[in-house]
Amino acid sequence: MSPMRHFIPFMAALLIGTPALAEPLHGIAMHGSPALPPDYKHFSYVNPDVKKGGKVAYGVVGTFDSLNPFVLKSMRTTARGLWDPIFGHLVYEPLMTRSSDEPFTLYGLLAESVEWDEDRSFIQFNLDPNAKWSDGEPVTADDVIFSFELLRDKGRIPFSNRLTPVEKMEKIGEHGVRFTFNDKADREFPLILATATPILPKHAIDPATFDQSTLKSPVGSGPYRVKSVSPGERIVYERNPDYWGKDIPSKVGFDNYEQVTVEYFLQENTLFEAFKKGEIDIYLEGSPTHWARAYDFPAVQNGDVVKDAFKPQLPTGMLGFVFNTRRPIFADVNVRAGLSLAFDFEWANRNLFEDAYTRTESFWQNSPLSSLGKPADEREIKILGTTRDRIEPAVLDGTYRLPRTDGSGADRKVLRESVELLKKGGYTIKNGRMSDASGRPLTFEVMTQTQDQEKLAITYQRTLKMIGIDMSIRTVDDAQYQARSGNFDYDVIVKSYPSSLSPGIEQMGRWGSSSRDKDGSFNFAGVADPDLDRLIEAMLTARSKEDFEATVRAYDRMLISGHYLVPLYHIAEQWVARRKHIGYPEALPLYGYQLNTWWDKRAQ
Repeated sequence: MSPMRHFIPFMAALLIGTPALAEPLHGIAMHGSPALPPDYKHFSYVNPDVKKGGKVAYGVVGTFDSLNPFVLKSMRTTARGLWDPIFGHLVYEPLMTRSSDEPFTLYGLLAESVEWDEDRSFIQFNLDPNAKWSDGEPVTADDVIFSFELLRDKGRIPFSNRLTPVEKMEKIGEHGVRFTFNDKADREFPLILATATPILPKHAIDPATFDQSTLKSPVGSGPYRVKSVSPGERIVYERNPDYWGKDIPSKVGFDNYEQVTVEYFLQENTLFEAFKKGEIDIYLEGSPTHWARAYDFPAVQNGDVVKDAFKPQLPTGMLGFVFNTRRPIFADVNVRAGLSLAFDFEWANRNLFEDAYTRTESFWQNSPLSSLGKPADEREIKILGTTRDRIEPAVLDGTYRLPRTDGSGADRKVLRESVELLKKGGYTIKNGRMSDASGRPLTFEVMTQTQDQEKLAITYQRTLKMIGIDMSIRTVDDAQYQARSGNFDYDVIVKSYPSSLSPGIEQMGRWGSSSRDKDGSFNFAGVADPDLDRLIEAMLTARSKEDFEATVRAYDRMLISGHYLVPLYHIAEQWVARRKHIGYPEALPLYGYQLNTWWDKRAQ
């Protein structure tokens, strides 16, 4: 064949605007290439030879009245396990699955391969022809298109917004679906499409009633089926012996129990008592005092219960008292900075938490993405531009640290610094009260949800009182907490900002201007800052690993300098207590333990 015969079809494709054909890929990464080759056999952090069988019982606090986790009516009351990042996606599956041993890399699941171009202007998912629903029907390209359209029309956020950056969604051949993007898409978005949207069966769902709560057992493509339901109390899953994906590389070593039960409890202490009695097999611990003091019951002493500490290679994230800057009293950064200094972490850590915690000083502490201890390099300075002038000098040159108190709960030196900052913000102590120039006292309320949060708030309250600030505390029930936090009806709230090694579009929901006035968003601090918006955009469009990491560090410096919260603490370990018959793989991935790779040693 002559070279010209190759050239003419190629030119014709360019003229009609068809994307150049891409090589099918077994996996895709946010930055760089997947670590595993196309012929990989399984993930490194599973036991590929595990004997499947047995059972496990998990426990959660809450309730449920629906088996549809994708609609607004059951957002906070749906059954755990159907679509679940902790217990595993037992019933519904996405197109691709994430490796927990890489920052942000996806491998084939329902889609056995993908195609995209260098600019990520489109992505095409090529479905595994062997993929089937639990009723035996094949998973088709029409199911994929149906799922995205149904969730757009009837689903809750974020599922309802998933197609906003999509210009065109089309079926390609028998097994392909191509998404072509508009100018609202960023470089992360194709990966979000691939892993964060469930694929639903068109033949088994009535769109007219999809937005209603239901207890009807769903048809899914996942490894389990719903066996029984006791609304608000228990849901039991059984492994599907005909699960289509049990032998594909990304599922080898997963889904090892014959039966998975999720038990619901109204309170955390009731759940723990059930664990002590053997009704629950795994207890995920989050309290250092509880971890240190509560495990003195017989099952621990005789070895029936085992305590494990895992150390993932994750950034710390941030927990803190968050200032609602929609309130005028928190509009000035000096006021926020002064209030932040007044919290005596050393006293609280020693007296409340047995010195188990480490102070958190960066949103990505303990990772290459953190600015802590690192002076801004030329790459960062270029990314920041004139924004560098808004960053505190110590934060910019890497010398920033929160002051360490003497642990007395009344460190005069630190409190003096706090008062000086408040003075810059327009407040001085008059007649024993911190007041502005008009005599209005600086007072605010902290809304708490749990006993531990209330203890922290009392500690903070006591120190603030020493400098004339009257801080009140209101502890509310779960329903009121969700309602008030959802419409930003608070002065200060305790919130956690988890961090990953691949931060992306979720940052817009936490700190972006577009989310400030959107009820139900995670912009708890009420931030609307064009400079933060620009850095988020730079983060989402970075092409190289070096540019990405530098952008996140610059962004970290901006958040630190904004003093939007009182930084609290973190624990470097993950704590889990388990019955001795529950086993897990030796290899620990980057992101820590993965419950859906564990197993029942009693399986025969």
